[in-house]
Amino acid sequence: MFNDTAVQEILTSITNDDENSFSIIKCMLEGKTTDEEIAEVTEIRLNIVRRVLYKLYDAGIASYKRSKDPETQWYTYNWTFEEKKVFEILDEKYEKYSKEVNDSLEYEEGNMFFVCKNNDHRYNFEEASENNFTCGECGAPLEYQDNSAIIDELKELKDKIN
Repeated sequence: MFNDTAVQEILTSITNDDENSFSIIKCMLEGKTTDEEIAEVTEIRLNIVRRVLYKLYDAGIASYKRSKDPETQWYTYNWTFEEKKVFEILDEKYEKYSKEVNDSLEYEEGNMFFVCKNNDHRYNFEEASENNFTCGECGAPLEYQDNSAIIDELKELKDKIN
């Protein structure tokens, strides 16, 4: 699970703490459930362990059950790492990326483009014709741009995703 770079990116973006978060999660997966146990095994300060656990909780990737010790009246939190939620987030991320690629491909295939050689500003046919095929920023004439390479690249990306 931790070998997947996409999973690493998700966990790092959630916790902003890649070194400690991976150690804490591994410890949870190995059966340590309380923040004190995790801190002891990983040798990470308890406040850092708790901070990471709460960030994971806020993202829905960790959950806890609270129990009260009858002798001390202290609460103990037993934490669980929700692997399924990580993969749900990953699926959502890929679905969003896939939609962006499909939308871009549809836009590129459905339009003709013109570019200003002075500033590389790109216009679709409608925008270019409204400006009489001159750049709206510098007034230079626009030139036709063949976007077949962009379309090919987007098709390759779409094939890789699917």
